[in-house]
Amino acid sequence: MAQVMSNKQVLLRDFVNGRSPTESDMYVTTNSISLKVPPQDSNTVLVKNLYLSCDPMMRFLIMKSDQRMSKYIYPSPGSPIRGYGVAKVLDSSHPEFKEGDLVWGLTKWEEYSLLPNPENLIKIHHTDVPLSYYTGILGMAGKTAYAGFFEVCRPKKGEYVFVSAASGAVGQLVGQFAKLAGCYVVGSAGSKEKVDLLKNKIGFDEAFNYKEEHDLDAALKRYFPQGIDVYFEHVGGKLLDAVLLNMREHGRMAMCGMISQYNLPEPQGIKNVMQIILKRLHIHGFTHRDYDHIVPEYYEFVLPYIRQGKLEYVEDIVEGLENGPAALVGLFTGRNVGKQVVALAGH
Repeated sequence: MAQVMSNKQVLLRDFVNGRSPTESDMYVTTNSISLKVPPQDSNTVLVKNLYLSCDPMMRFLIMKSDQRMSKYIYPSPGSPIRGYGVAKVLDSSHPEFKEGDLVWGLTKWEEYSLLPNPENLIKIHHTDVPLSYYTGILGMAGKTAYAGFFEVCRPKKGEYVFVSAASGAVGQLVGQFAKLAGCYVVGSAGSKEKVDLLKNKIGFDEAFNYKEEHDLDAALKRYFPQGIDVYFEHVGGKLLDAVLLNMREHGRMAMCGMISQYNLPEPQGIKNVMQIILKRLHIHGFTHRDYDHIVPEYYEFVLPYIRQGKLEYVEDIVEGLENGPAALVGLFTGRNVGKQVVALAGH
């Protein structure tokens, strides 16, 4: 007889469009689950979720839209929120996974998840580093930072690099990768605490609080009198417009996210697009899903730095699934400092 356990879940109340998500758009409930894959379910794994990742891309998973991203299964109202996480396999009818395997990838916001066709799960082989790192530096965020900076931007030693949302899951890594590549790097963030973190712990050459700058163009000219060679974009809107004015000729821009636009009824227009032509800019939009093939190369690059303590990775970990909704919506107000993670009970 299979053991039956209570299963706490975070469910989506309804789709959220044209405004910022709130905690009340989700609710916590508890049902029960058998800790055995049903006999009729082939290619299925049952996992115990250990860490859940809060990511800006989850905003798109809770909106009703015709422009949905492939590879994701979207929750419907009344079903669990979905996102990336770290989990332990409790039972499996899938030939690639067995009981006891540790995995990271797409899961559900609940204590236990039954995941059919888990092709999006990746086995964890390196357990001498914190498991929570697979929500960030060794997961989607790390792959995004590495691919965006080295594959898209192709930096050269001595270049000038600007990173927006620089204290977040991806930005803090881009800044450190830029320093490893011999670049000068400046980051923007939304509080004094985050600016201090970037300069004094993460190792940016300079950083500024964009909320204190009334003229973003002037701010960028102050920090980049020679102009910007590489811009790693997370914000969009007015900041992107100012960056276009300050790019150097043949500059490269890795377009990874535009968090300032996600909750607006209508996106803000960009006025300085002529700069793209005048400066012959290379602007490349991408997502981490374009670079699944580089994960082994990335691990070979990054794991020695982690083990030697030569990379800082700041995590903001909250305990308990019931605190997940507040952590997730806090991404859009800048409440988190570093990579936002939800640790589940018993992790």
